[in-house]
Amino acid sequence: MKTGKSKNLYSKALSLMPGGVNSPVRAFKAVNSNPLFIAKASGSKIWDVDGNKFIDYVMSWGPLILGHSHPEVISAVKNALKNGTSYGAPTEIEVKMAELIKKMIPSIELVRMVNSGTEATMSAIRLARAYTGKKKIIKFEGCYHGHADSFLVKAGSGATTLGIPSSPGVPNELASLTLNAKFNDIESVQKLVDENKNEIACIIVEPVPGNMGVVLPKDDFLKKLREICDRENIVLIFDEVITGFRLAPGGAQELFGVKPDLTTLGKIIGGGFPVGAYGGKKEIMQLVAPSGPVYQAGTLSGNPIAMTAGYTTLKILYEKRKTIYKQLDSKAKYLAERFREIADKNGVKVRVNQIGSMMTIFFSDGEVYDYESALKSDTKKFAKFFNLMLKNGVYLPPSQFEAMFLSTAHTEQDIEKTIKAFEKAIKALLS
Repeated sequence: MKTGKSKNLYSKALSLMPGGVNSPVRAFKAVNSNPLFIAKASGSKIWDVDGNKFIDYVMSWGPLILGHSHPEVISAVKNALKNGTSYGAPTEIEVKMAELIKKMIPSIELVRMVNSGTEATMSAIRLARAYTGKKKIIKFEGCYHGHADSFLVKAGSGATTLGIPSSPGVPNELASLTLNAKFNDIESVQKLVDENKNEIACIIVEPVPGNMGVVLPKDDFLKKLREICDRENIVLIFDEVITGFRLAPGGAQELFGVKPDLTTLGKIIGGGFPVGAYGGKKEIMQLVAPSGPVYQAGTLSGNPIAMTAGYTTLKILYEKRKTIYKQLDSKAKYLAERFREIADKNGVKVRVNQIGSMMTIFFSDGEVYDYESALKSDTKKFAKFFNLMLKNGVYLPPSQFEAMFLSTAHTEQDIEKTIKAFEKAIKALLS
């Protein structure tokens, strides 16, 4: 595998950007390697600047559920570009997008478009605080809700990868308003609620965490969260930036039958462009300016190019919803089962957590059901495994604590090639 051009670009980037990248996990530090610089992508494949071709399971960290460069999305974006890039004024496509989001996720009665998942989540907790008149929030260890100050307390994603449980620059006074519970442990939530009676504005949760690796909710955990929030007048926020439109047409809340008060979205609704959104109950959302006093604005919010890409993606998902999600789940289940079989046959301890088109291969001999159990994974073994898969033409997330994503573009041939690469990598780990 040639890497000369990527190495040269990374060397140059190090003198121009912190760590040579614009988002921490991309630096490949967790896998003891240097990042590859990508030149182009199509369908399920990416090519780096050295001409190496890979089957891609990062999919831009989740947005590309239809694969790279989907013809309908590209065509729609090209047509939209002919009319300009941004106007700073309302457009028809924003209205169509809001209508479709509302149709697919019925708990969203009003929606506000923003530019990133971080912007969506920080806006949602500000809104919850205004609505309840309370200051404290509950989040879960290992759940990542973006890099806003309130969330960088035992966060997941890159903060886990780099071993940073919180971040300098976050005032202690603000961090003290964020309480951490354990995912899948409803008693830890109730304890915090009891100890901070009438002080909790919201509980924010990834219904299926993807930033400590994929972790599945169990024992009606989400339903019990809903019950606590109803009983204690707490706003329940589902961070569906990752799971929204990926696990089902209506996201994780449809899959698990739990209706949050507010939902945050991102990734898929941008079709590969920077987009976020938050929405929910009308009585809460009407507090957002200009309807109400909770201020939030954005120069590029709802920009027509991103809206066009997102709307085209969602329209395809909605129109093919009866088949597309079953097919994605079937491909992912088969892949996960074969991974387990091969690892077991070779005596390598792995846990493969999979739901819909998301999965994580944990190098662990125990069940992974929360942040603490995820951290027991063998990250050194994962790093070796990652680089072996890369050499065999498979591009995985460069961190033990991230999710793999499948797309409609992944073919049976891609799946079989990935399985063969996995078997080679597992055997090489033993040598």
